[in-house]
Amino acid sequence: MFTISTAEEMHKLGISISTKLHAGDLVLINGPLGAGKTVLAQGIGQGLGITDITSPTFVISRVHKGVVPMIHVDAYRLIDTQNPNLYIDDLDLDTENSITVIEWGGAESARLNEDRLEITIDRTNDVRTVAIEAKGPRWVGFSL
Repeated sequence: MFTISTAEEMHKLGISISTKLHAGDLVLINGPLGAGKTVLAQGIGQGLGITDITSPTFVISRVHKGVVPMIHVDAYRLIDTQNPNLYIDDLDLDTENSITVIEWGGAESARLNEDRLEITIDRTNDVRTVAIEAKGPRWVGFSL
């Protein structure tokens, strides 16, 4: 559990997470609007040598070239559709050769890889609490 007071701290947490990632990894980031999901994704991207990350809310996904490519998905507009699984499948994500970071990644996104990091940001007050749950054999012994 991490306590985050500023956007800079959230960004640095993303950079720290990036040091543990390699091609094929899936990271799901959840939290309310304004929690810092995109800032965390930007930190992950910076750690991979990517500096131009913006929220893909309206395009749903973007592929960024870096040391390892990063697919950045914002599933917010998909979660209220009749079949979000179908829409995730339609994105045709190259998850084997990239690091995939999905904001608003629920069960429909989790099924992409049993090995994943599930990050939850709570912003009940000005200080955010970030919980990272490592799922699957790939992440046994994970720590930051």
